[in-house]
Amino acid sequence: MSQTSPAGPLVRSDVPALSQPFELAGKRLKNRIVHASMSTMMARDSMVTDMQIRYYETRAKGGAGMIVTEPHGLADEHFQRTAHKTRAFNDDNLDGLKRWAEAVESHDCRILAQLHHPGRARHHSGRHPHSVAPSALPCDLSWTMGRVLSVDEIRRFVDGVGKSAARLKRCGWSGLELSCGHGHLIHQFMSPWSNIRTDEYGGDWDRRLRFVRELVASVRSQCGLDFIIGLKLPGDDGIPGSIGPDEAALVAALLARDREFDYVCFAMGSHARSLEMHLPDRFGPRLPFRELTARLRAAIPGVPLIALGRITDPAEAEAIVAGGEAEFVGLGRPLVADPAWMIKAERGRTHDIRYCVSCNTCWDTIITDHKPIACVNNPRIGQADEADFWPAPAQAKRRVVVVGAGIAGLEAAWVAAARGHEVTVFGRSSEVGGKARLRTLLPGGETVSSIYDYQMAAALRAGARFELGVEADLDSVLSLRPDAVVLACGSTMVRPHWLAASLAEDGVVPDLREAMAILLPLRSRQRGTAVIYDMDHTEGTYASAEHLSALFDRVVLVTPRNSIADLTSLVLRQGIERRFAERFIETVMLSEIRLGEGFEAGRIECVNVYNGRVTLVDDVVFLAYSTPRAVDNSLAEPLRRAGVAVHLVGDCLSPREYLAATAEGHAAGNAV
Repeated sequence: MSQTSPAGPLVRSDVPALSQPFELAGKRLKNRIVHASMSTMMARDSMVTDMQIRYYETRAKGGAGMIVTEPHGLADEHFQRTAHKTRAFNDDNLDGLKRWAEAVESHDCRILAQLHHPGRARHHSGRHPHSVAPSALPCDLSWTMGRVLSVDEIRRFVDGVGKSAARLKRCGWSGLELSCGHGHLIHQFMSPWSNIRTDEYGGDWDRRLRFVRELVASVRSQCGLDFIIGLKLPGDDGIPGSIGPDEAALVAALLARDREFDYVCFAMGSHARSLEMHLPDRFGPRLPFRELTARLRAAIPGVPLIALGRITDPAEAEAIVAGGEAEFVGLGRPLVADPAWMIKAERGRTHDIRYCVSCNTCWDTIITDHKPIACVNNPRIGQADEADFWPAPAQAKRRVVVVGAGIAGLEAAWVAAARGHEVTVFGRSSEVGGKARLRTLLPGGETVSSIYDYQMAAALRAGARFELGVEADLDSVLSLRPDAVVLACGSTMVRPHWLAASLAEDGVVPDLREAMAILLPLRSRQRGTAVIYDMDHTEGTYASAEHLSALFDRVVLVTPRNSIADLTSLVLRQGIERRFAERFIETVMLSEIRLGEGFEAGRIECVNVYNGRVTLVDDVVFLAYSTPRAVDNSLAEPLRRAGVAVHLVGDCLSPREYLAATAEGHAAGNAV
């Protein structure tokens, strides 16, 4: 049970331009916000699921004017028959497709399916035996070699897509978007880098664009003029000799001559080292593609445009539409984080939005883990009460103590307080946020504060009481006579085996989090070499290395593994590797540290784990370790013996990332 978040009195909209209606293919859109296509991994065996419908209906309830769903299976061939793609190439899913369309369209929101075909593109390890391509050339990322599509296969695919689009229309869908970017099959046909055919589908630009033109024509002929057709085109795929900004403008202009489609948006990156461009993260600027999109818009005058690319704040989106830079703003990750983004903006409640952190955890869950989409700032994805969630009052008021004012503890605190419980939060620091507050001060950390800023505001609004700068002990907790205690005390990095206890205890070799707290205030350049021993492999360690590179002459990262950033997503790892190269941060792989006789003189030995070969690092003035963390749950058993119900959340249960912290804190707040 839940209720809508307290809205307060209605005020003037923060987004008057975004709130204006528009018309595409004769269909009215109530505003200018478009849910950009993202896979949810909520389909099961290619069938529509109730969770899938709830996810999209929630975004329609939350105020989106149009939704482009995840890719569908729109032709009867291998890559369209995968389990996570909703099948639309036959009548198996008619009932589900109708219910899906009705659920979204009933909220005055237009729903479009997306056509996506990876072709030879692959971002998982290994090669795919069923991949296809316009030409016998390897994928730039995985080196998968696709089988060359014959002319007959191309024509069957084109015809199948048109028939499937007609099926969707009969089921109440408003349109279809063709994914022609990101290094997918249509992009591969368009690019001179990946298409070296000599038949009617290769050669000059017009012939390389024939495939997409035929797809558009097939859909239009089967569905008529009152069916929205959108093109997601490459804006800059980041591959020399392929489709950069100049070529993207040419492609868009050539396709726009036909006037057979209804809107365009531009995608960046490809299945190559440029894949990170696809989902710009918090290490880069906001609105990174704004200038390029404006340049490409000039090539397609009169064609409605959807602006894309790390647009997270209503003020940013409003400026784009109000300034005539685009007719629409496409939001993917921000509507995952807060499906009520638009109605909050329209009602003057932008302060109440749970903002996208641009961490790409959502991408990691669907692409790496193959699990339903998840978000560090939204623990309720796919639940019926997700949009503008505020807990319903508990049946009985209880006294709840939360020990720890980090992300996990704050999430539990605000939810429990909002349910009407009497909540007291202990935090050993004078400020909330826990270790996440330290992360905000490192490169790429600015947006992390939005997680605990929302939690703190919600907790105060709900009446939670805070005891900050207090180290909670058993007596202080029990003195409040709690009915339940949520332990969110965090964790501590363990000392690596090569480090003597005395050196750790004396602070000669600290853990990385302790060290960064000391070094962050420094602004002057430090002489010498900084070394990090990495058994962590999460992005905070590498953000610390980047910060150190701005302070020290040299930075060396040593790890016993054969790579770095193993616990990060591919798109995040690409950025880490690129920035390490740009900053000349060195890595010593497959090595353990040995502190020999030269340590006092600033020399450490990196010993290869297999052959024992020693790599010497000289002039070391800073050495810290980043290692697996031990939980701090010492209060749990004494509290249980005292008869108190105890809930462990976040690192206090098992050290992990923010996704687990918010999810477990949220669950505990609802459980107490």
